[in-house]
Amino acid sequence: MIIDLPRFIAAEQPYWDELRSILDAIDADPNRPMGLQQSARFHYLYERSASDLARLGTFASEPETRQHLESLVGRAYAEIHESRRGTGRIRPFYWFFVVFPETFRRHFRAFLLSVTITLVGAAFGGFAIALDPSAKEVLMPFSYLQQSPEERVATEENVSRNQPMGERASFSAFLMTHNTRVSVLTMALGVTWAAGTILMLFINGVMVGAVAVDYVRAGQTSFLLGWLLPHGSFEIPAILIAGQAGLLLGRTLIGTGSRKSLSSRLRSVADDLVTLIFGVAILLVWAGFVESFFSQYHQPVIPYSIKILFGSVELVALTVFLWKSGTRSSPAKITEAGR
Repeated sequence: MIIDLPRFIAAEQPYWDELRSILDAIDADPNRPMGLQQSARFHYLYERSASDLARLGTFASEPETRQHLESLVGRAYAEIHESRRGTGRIRPFYWFFVVFPETFRRHFRAFLLSVTITLVGAAFGGFAIALDPSAKEVLMPFSYLQQSPEERVATEENVSRNQPMGERASFSAFLMTHNTRVSVLTMALGVTWAAGTILMLFINGVMVGAVAVDYVRAGQTSFLLGWLLPHGSFEIPAILIAGQAGLLLGRTLIGTGSRKSLSSRLRSVADDLVTLIFGVAILLVWAGFVESFFSQYHQPVIPYSIKILFGSVELVALTVFLWKSGTRSSPAKITEAGR
């Protein structure tokens, strides 16, 4: 029951105005898709306004306010239950530049956990190789890493001058396929309540840490950065995002603190998981091209300083993209994500 009608109207008017602004934006561009958070906010405003209308219905006064609210709720109801958006155009650029980074930010805590697990693995691998250099046979599964850093650098600098372009194209295709398969597996292992995802992230961190310490101890830091940064600035974050998706899946399966059924929880994150893993695949395509046609060229063909600068610019660009892209996409900026 409303005791103070003027005060009630004054308190609720901002919510009615926000709902109207969203509806006006939809009318202005009917084909513009809504993000998940904006859709949740829109539905919340609709339910709140409908509840306010029911409460105002008990009063004979304020007929104009009631009529205005009836019109507003009617418009929102029509938008929620219509099918127009289901036949909208596919917008890949909007998906990549808005939906993907928004999804990444929405589950940022899972990404931080993915980073933490990888760093723990890197610390373990680095400490192990520093303590026992012979452990590289166990920690580094690739044959080219079994050489001493000095031998590897001499070999790579010589080969990079004469390697045929056809070999690089084949290597690029192999890298894209391999890294995408590893990333999908990292996410899919979330079905083990995230235990498999954690193990994959830890193992990847161990290898990265062991390689880094091995080359730094040998005085080959410039080669290491020039080799890893150009493609690693995209490849490593992509694997971390795959880990983010796997951890999200695992948390959803566990369902701690949620009263929803398992099927409901899975439906609620299904779109986000698909978005994250497809975003990872696109990042890995770029990383594969860079690794094959840029990272594998060493001094004297390409100075290490140029390669390090290129990789650093890539990393900054990716960070800005994931953190800022899509933040101004909503016609009415969301300050609350449904209460």
